[in-house]
Amino acid sequence: MAVISKHVVTARPVELPSEPPENMETLRGDCARMAPHWVTPAAARPAPVSPALIHGISVPPASARLIDGMSEYGD
Repeated sequence: MAVISKHVVTARPVELPSEPPENMETLRGDCARMAPHWVTPAAARPAPVSPALIHGISVPPASARLIDGMSEYGD
C-alpha cells in the first residue's frame, strides 16, 4: 500500500500559466510541425471507364425537378 504524505494531499494545486488565445498563425505553425508525421500512402488512380459501359442511369422525377429549379452557377 502506498503512503501519501499529508503535504501532498493538502497542498494547493499548481496553477498553470494561461495559454495565449489561438490564432491562425499559431494553427499554421502547429500544422507545419505536425505535417511530417502525417504520412499518406500514394493513392492508386482508378482506371478510366469507357462511356460505352455507362448505361442504365435513371433519375427520379422529383430529383430532376429539384435540379431544374436551381439557378445556374454564377447567377
